[in-house]
Amino acid sequence: MQAINVSIDVDRRLWAQDLAGSRAHAAMLADRQIISSEAVGQILQGLDRIEAEIREGTFPFRAEFEDIHMNVEARLKELIGEAAGRLHTARSRNDQVATDFRLWVRDACDATVAMIEDLQKALLETAEAHADALMPGFTHLQPAQPVTFGHHLMAYVEMFGRDASRFSDARKRMNESPLGSAALAGSPFPIDREQTAKALGFDRPMANSLDGVSDRDFALESLAAASICAGHLSRLAEEMVIWTTPQFGFVKLSDAFSTGSSIMPQKRNPDAAELVRAKTGRINGAFVALTMVMKGLPLAYSKDMQEDKPPVFEAFDSLELALKAMAGMVRDLEPQRERMAAAAGAGFSTATDLADWLVRELNLPFREAHHVTGRAVKRAEALGVDLAQLPLQELQSLEARVTSDVYKVLTPEASCASRTSYGGTAPTQVRSQIARWKERLS
Repeated sequence: MQAINVSIDVDRRLWAQDLAGSRAHAAMLADRQIISSEAVGQILQGLDRIEAEIREGTFPFRAEFEDIHMNVEARLKELIGEAAGRLHTARSRNDQVATDFRLWVRDACDATVAMIEDLQKALLETAEAHADALMPGFTHLQPAQPVTFGHHLMAYVEMFGRDASRFSDARKRMNESPLGSAALAGSPFPIDREQTAKALGFDRPMANSLDGVSDRDFALESLAAASICAGHLSRLAEEMVIWTTPQFGFVKLSDAFSTGSSIMPQKRNPDAAELVRAKTGRINGAFVALTMVMKGLPLAYSKDMQEDKPPVFEAFDSLELALKAMAGMVRDLEPQRERMAAAAGAGFSTATDLADWLVRELNLPFREAHHVTGRAVKRAEALGVDLAQLPLQELQSLEARVTSDVYKVLTPEASCASRTSYGGTAPTQVRSQIARWKERLS
């Protein structure tokens, strides 16, 4: 029974939140004259001693006391005697753990937003340095149209910006205090829940005591945000893996963010990127695990909810590692501009530019221009040349009105420079978006 019931090895991480909640609760009990100021003074002194012991590594965490709450209460009694028993007045472990866990997840969301913003700054730094570096843009992992490396990285800045906003939104919704819900029905004591909510940085107390102790949607919402963020990290990690292959050769990572082989001395493996990609499985798994814990529970509290913390702790630990590793890789990578530029023009990537030119300059309907361009690509393939090297007479055989001006749009440089629509890949647009984000993150 003790083996399955005990949780101290997991929830000991809530010690700071548990002490904060106890201090706020004790102060409120004294202010409402529910317990004496003398008893509260002893309780607060005892809690300070417990904090010092935990920070020094001398606190006696004991399995027989089951969880962090009972460990703190037992140690408090050893330190100050009978007064320790008064701390639990008008409080239950049900609202205590709900408060502690909510505080921990709130802190984790704040820390995650800060790490996401650091990754965004790393992406901005690299994007700004390579705002005009040509590379192929892909669809279906096939060359589609030329873009710039800065533009590509800025796509992730936008994605991670939404990730940060999801954590911030989740934080706003979770910022209500369960403390004072007691076991499930509230308390008969004249407590002041507004006071404890304010003391702990909550916007307000939760309005229903059953809801206060029984739901973990705040944790689920945070895990959902973590899962989406991990998906974005995994996509970028996958591109790092692809880009560092000799077949692509778009970027290099230093020895600081790559590893060798035990038998192949030439190898430089992007292990950090691969592990970021793998962490996504743990984070998504945590969301599924907690969803399964909560899906069939009647109101109010059930011991099943003891299993809420392991997946949340593991998910945020994994996300922290992934975010820090990715920021390090982004700052470490060295783009191979010549290799990327050469690839940017491969696969007839300026075909759309030819079609656009036919529409713009010759007033062809786009669908007709599309057909003309398709025939031009086939002719270039037959001759073994790029579109920019296709002789003018060949183009004129497909559309007689084509002039030599068409060659101004058939290079990757011209293609990128022409994409000046808002959010486009033109270096002027990329630098504009970089400036906008730098101001936003400052």
